[in-house]
Amino acid sequence: MSELRTYETSEATPRTAAGTRWGPLEHQPFRWLLAGQTVTRVGQGIAPVALAFAVLDLGGSAVDLGVVMAAYAAAEVVTVLAGGVLGDRVSRQLMLEGTSALAAFAQAGLAAALILDVATLPLLTVIGMVVGCLGALRRPSSQALTPQTVPTAGLPSAISLRRIGENAAQILGTGVAGLLVAWVGTGWALAGDALCYAAAAGCFTVVRVPHVPAPARTGLLREVRAGAAEVFRHTWLWLLIVQALVYHLFYSGAQGVLGPIVVGDHLGRPAWGWALSAMMAGFVTGGVVTLRWRPDRPLLVGCCFLLLTAAFPVAMALSSSLLLVLAGAFVHGLGLEIFSVGWDLSIQQNIAGHLLSRVYAFDEVGSFIARPAGLALTGPAAALLGNRSWLVIIAAVIVGSTLLALTVPDVRRLRRRVDPAAPAPVGAEN
Repeated sequence: MSELRTYETSEATPRTAAGTRWGPLEHQPFRWLLAGQTVTRVGQGIAPVALAFAVLDLGGSAVDLGVVMAAYAAAEVVTVLAGGVLGDRVSRQLMLEGTSALAAFAQAGLAAALILDVATLPLLTVIGMVVGCLGALRRPSSQALTPQTVPTAGLPSAISLRRIGENAAQILGTGVAGLLVAWVGTGWALAGDALCYAAAAGCFTVVRVPHVPAPARTGLLREVRAGAAEVFRHTWLWLLIVQALVYHLFYSGAQGVLGPIVVGDHLGRPAWGWALSAMMAGFVTGGVVTLRWRPDRPLLVGCCFLLLTAAFPVAMALSSSLLLVLAGAFVHGLGLEIFSVGWDLSIQQNIAGHLLSRVYAFDEVGSFIARPAGLALTGPAAALLGNRSWLVIIAAVIVGSTLLALTVPDVRRLRRRVDPAAPAPVGAEN
């Protein structure tokens, strides 16, 4: 496969990440990318909690909260393909820097409106959509930039370290989110998110990576079609994107709508922040596990661990016990992180570098295109069936869709490449 990596062709030092004391952290571009993404995640841990309670404080219902969150998610879906094309056309560092700076201004404006008590539900919706669009433009470039910051041998460790840093940061954000909302209000909490975006923009300005020649421009639609063709060339890739579509159609409402209401009502608002922190702790634990354990078949193992994510909606359905909610959230994070590391490694080892941003964009579109509908329909579905019954149904869908994906041989047989430059092993590509 051509142009899987670009770092080593331009790196002056002969050392590899596997042979250095600190691994990927010895490479300055990776350190600044990690710092920028980590501080971004601190703010992203605060924002969902603050936004949810801002809607409720303005008199919004579960349906209103679902609509606001659905608008945010819809903005991401309609923008992410453009983010993928731009990430393969222009400097990925510039994409990160610019979108982070603009997001800082947008969140600062929303924070000021809440602090001055002039915010409305439509304003929350509009600014949420702006921030969602900026995030969609940023994420494909962020994912695709990782292989440019480390040598080939360091890619698996870089993926794990990056996810550990991001998830540890989100633990901090979600851990203090409920307390910030209770102590200083939703406006000041969102002001903290704006500061995080500004700090991240500063980190991204000093990321220096080898230049990746952009492919000849053939027009937006043709470049999008080229990305789609690459996705459908790999059975394991498009199949698990479809599985993620089903997963997020149901699960998005469990965390984005029902969680703050069910857990917040029964155990208090800070408990919801603690639950999200426990989930992030599971993410970090999963990341640490993947630093040492690299299964030969990352998607097979990852899907088995993905089954554990059903524990969180089940625990929320039984939310009278804080300990049970925290345990379910932790197990959810652990299972999802082990799957996610294997998923990222599979993509970055099997997709050409000049297509990475577009493939990640299709991954996001396929994964989240149903999320707005799921968020918007959660309120009516829960009103009809009951909050707890709907959470149990969500858990059953997660288990069923994952088991169906495991019946496909291409998911079970994809193997990790010990040497990414070597030919793909048998069963690796389809």
